[in-house]
Amino acid sequence: MVGPEDIVVPVAGMDDQELESVVGDDVLDDDLAEDDLVDDEDDEDEDEDEDDLGSLEEEGDIAADYIEGLLDIADLDGDIDMDVEGDRAVVSVVGATLDELVGDDGEVLEALQELTRLAVHRKTGVRARLMLDVGGFRARRRAELADLGRSMAAEVERSGEPKKLRAMSPFERKIIHDAVALAGLRSESEGEEPHRRVVIFPAK
Repeated sequence: MVGPEDIVVPVAGMDDQELESVVGDDVLDDDLAEDDLVDDEDDEDEDEDEDDLGSLEEEGDIAADYIEGLLDIADLDGDIDMDVEGDRAVVSVVGATLDELVGDDGEVLEALQELTRLAVHRKTGVRARLMLDVGGFRARRRAELADLGRSMAAEVERSGEPKKLRAMSPFERKIIHDAVALAGLRSESEGEEPHRRVVIFPAK
């Protein structure tokens, strides 16, 4: 189990950086037929997908152990669910009201997520992109922000004037950007953390 004592203070600027994996090129025989090459490429893609899935599941297991340790220390109850969504592991604490782990506007949850990612990084050597949710907070927040993004996009479309939103976390800004893009408008993030915010622009 990864314990809280294994965690050190995150390195500044680490949030926006991800390690890139380097894959060596395989040397193929010149004699191989074209069909054989296609089959080999398909097999390699399947192997890479399985490796990626295995790595994400490992991240989820390490993160779940870390969160379980925190819950024990804090004497809080909650069940832990693990899943893989796209290219990231998702760990959720469910079955209890855990407002202490969410905080005002999800601030505590964001900090806890970074600590959990760091715990995974220390074990695997790879910067994790896993997402942590507590009590369904992120799922509810995602729906709320998607609605906000759509309504703000509609307002900008009517007025023809750019609209600057309040400061948001990277998770929140991503949802707004996606909603605005689906509405056919353009958006950008401006400012420095933790005051970075989305600006929505009318269609050209």
